[in-house]
Amino acid sequence: MFSFRFRNFLLSRFFVLLVFFSSLHTAHISAKTGDEKLVTISGYVTDASTGERLIGASVYIRELSMGMITNMYGFYSLSVKPGTFHIQFSYVGYISQEKEYPLTSSIKENIELLLEPKQIDEVVVKAEKADANVKKMEMSTVKMDIKTIQEIPAFMGEVDILKAIQMLPGVQSTSEGTSNFSVRGGSYDQNLILLDEATVYNASHLMGFFSVFNNDAVKDVKLYKGDLPASSGGRLSSLLDVRMREGNNRKFQGAGGIGSVSSRLTLEGPIVQERSSFIISGRRTYIDIFTPLAKDEQLKKSHLYFYDLNAKLNYGLNQNNRIYISGYLGRDVFKNSFANLNFGNHTLSGRWNHLFNQKLFSNLTLVYSNYDYSLGFSQSGSTSFDWLSRMKEYGLKEDLSWYPNPKNTVTFGIQSYYHILDPGEVSSGGVR
Repeated sequence: MFSFRFRNFLLSRFFVLLVFFSSLHTAHISAKTGDEKLVTISGYVTDASTGERLIGASVYIRELSMGMITNMYGFYSLSVKPGTFHIQFSYVGYISQEKEYPLTSSIKENIELLLEPKQIDEVVVKAEKADANVKKMEMSTVKMDIKTIQEIPAFMGEVDILKAIQMLPGVQSTSEGTSNFSVRGGSYDQNLILLDEATVYNASHLMGFFSVFNNDAVKDVKLYKGDLPASSGGRLSSLLDVRMREGNNRKFQGAGGIGSVSSRLTLEGPIVQERSSFIISGRRTYIDIFTPLAKDEQLKKSHLYFYDLNAKLNYGLNQNNRIYISGYLGRDVFKNSFANLNFGNHTLSGRWNHLFNQKLFSNLTLVYSNYDYSLGFSQSGSTSFDWLSRMKEYGLKEDLSWYPNPKNTVTFGIQSYYHILDPGEVSSGGVR
């Protein structure tokens, strides 16, 4: 029965995708022929030291007093009438670049920005225009720089992204000392949390004291408190969009730390120089190492720990195609002679970035998420009890961005998800 329903699901989704790509082909042709009088400059903005693509970097044409920011994959595209223009590329914490371009035909220009040396200088106070909140597309959106998060005082020396989120206006902790957060009075289960576009159903370790996000592997954090983008699905309260780092594609390096609660290690480097890279980051607590030293016999036999592992790989096939594969594995374990509690998340994301032309950017995503929870009592005979609950999600998304001119960006796409919910499998005394 399950295989029959799943086959029908695949057939229906294949038909939808077939219709969609037929319309995409029409859009592709119109994109090539619609604006023949305009020329386009497009490319990627990256970090000069690591090669990582910068999200939200500014690209500004001085003569036209207009510009744009790079998308989630560092891509930009500007279409203007032929002429000579001064274009400035900038990003917070990096040295800005400005170049003169005689645009007589469409070109591709990839920009590398250098980190800005830390210097104490004059204080500059800036303000937005009175109508900035009207013209800006994103409302109630906060983007947090990962370097700023690392400087926030941490609980027991452990830097936590969700604890930093709780300091924002309109966000508060659901209970003292936990990482669960409430946005404008909503419940914590009304928040959608994504890690590289895959859903994280339970973002807590140790029953809420720590989050599942390893700060060493995180690149970008964005919280939507209102006006959630349709491309990410939806929840009643908020969307927390977390993106993992891509890894250094220039040189191999590692980092780690030993804390009072957990230790962590991160390794990253190039696979093919300046073409592909990887990052692996792991973290584990070690409370269970010291419990055998306790005097209490019950405590000696107890196990209490959590671990998580982040991994990401990207490979550039050519200038127009790049593939990303990222995954997360985390688990909490509590076990003693009486009870056994075990829960964790698994996520896997596969993405394909493709440029149809200089104005049409595509991102095809396959995602898998799994959350399982088990509880058992290890009494002998008929009094033993085991309960297992799980939920899985399979998703397919196609997101496209069309840049017809500097003043307009059109984002559209299609997505489909398949959920498998298993509320619980119960066995008692060895009988299910």
